[in-house]
Amino acid sequence: MPRIKEVLNEIGESQESLAKEIGISQSSVNHYANGNRMPSYQMAWNIVKALNNLGASCTFEQVFPSPTK
Repeated sequence: MPRIKEVLNEIGESQESLAKEIGISQSSVNHYANGNRMPSYQMAWNIVKALNNLGASCTFEQVFPSPTK
């Protein structure tokens, strides 16, 4: 399950601010954060980049851990 919510909480940002940074709707971010939808590979990278732009210091693997671990 993605750790989008946890990272946002750590940096004190909202799903809305992440959505604006990426250029997608807040509801899309919510679906990704809750695991209701899986983002494409490119969108996942965009999410990680946006989280880092908002003040996080995270890697792809930290936000989207391997489902086999």
